[in-house]
Amino acid sequence: MKQPSVEAITHLRNRIHIAIEGTDTRLGRLFDIILLIAILASVGVVMLDSVLYMRLQFGTVFFYAEWFFTILFTIEYILRLFSAPNRLRYIFSFFGVVDLLSVLPSYLSLMFVGVQYLLVVRILRILRVFRVLGLKGYMQQAGFLASALKTSQQKIIVFFLSLVLLVTIFGAVIYVVEGPENGFTSIPVSIYWAVVTVTTTGYGDMSPKTPIGQAIASMVMIAGYSIIAVPTGIFTAELARNMRPQLNPIACPNCGKFGHAVNATFCDRCGHALHI
Repeated sequence: MKQPSVEAITHLRNRIHIAIEGTDTRLGRLFDIILLIAILASVGVVMLDSVLYMRLQFGTVFFYAEWFFTILFTIEYILRLFSAPNRLRYIFSFFGVVDLLSVLPSYLSLMFVGVQYLLVVRILRILRVFRVLGLKGYMQQAGFLASALKTSQQKIIVFFLSLVLLVTIFGAVIYVVEGPENGFTSIPVSIYWAVVTVTTTGYGDMSPKTPIGQAIASMVMIAGYSIIAVPTGIFTAELARNMRPQLNPIACPNCGKFGHAVNATFCDRCGHALHI
């Protein structure tokens, strides 16, 4: 039997890649729309299957539907892997990992009961709707958020490490003050209480009974309000700086205005020529 040539395989890979990734082609748009419908339907099946009375009535239907979508997405993943120009890059990309996780729980459920409910991770694949509808502007805005988060990650990491130290100290102190008789049975349990309190969540499953413990809890609550604002402020400052237009540090020789748009040759206030 004659083996397919390298040129034939390359041509097939290109055709599949255009059909899967080509949003500018009719076939590519049709593929993406069908894929989005399948994603929404599969997530709906997983969610309905978690409802007891629905599972008792339609459990068999949900079972076969779930495996139908799993096989469909498995074939799609194999085609994407086969047609990808750089397979390793696709495998370790965001969508590559999500594509794999969208089928893996079904196969793991053959060994571990209940793992199939993790298939709701398929909802992340709905992000492909930005490609289908051509909403590139939304992706650019998402890029601003990702860039701000990346540039502020060191500050946020330092903040969270400081927060871990703080709740550890508060947990140890409240354990010494309250003790097991008041529900603080260990330092890890007390740290859990400190985390719940400092984040102002307040489940109410544990609470100090002694006056000293209540005074400590009051300080933790007050500190929590200021602590919550810190990462928000860091992220917001970085986001504002990234979205601020870049300006050349040039002063107009006529009116003295400082800072003009990149590549500007005239002052945007008086119109005088800039000597760059």
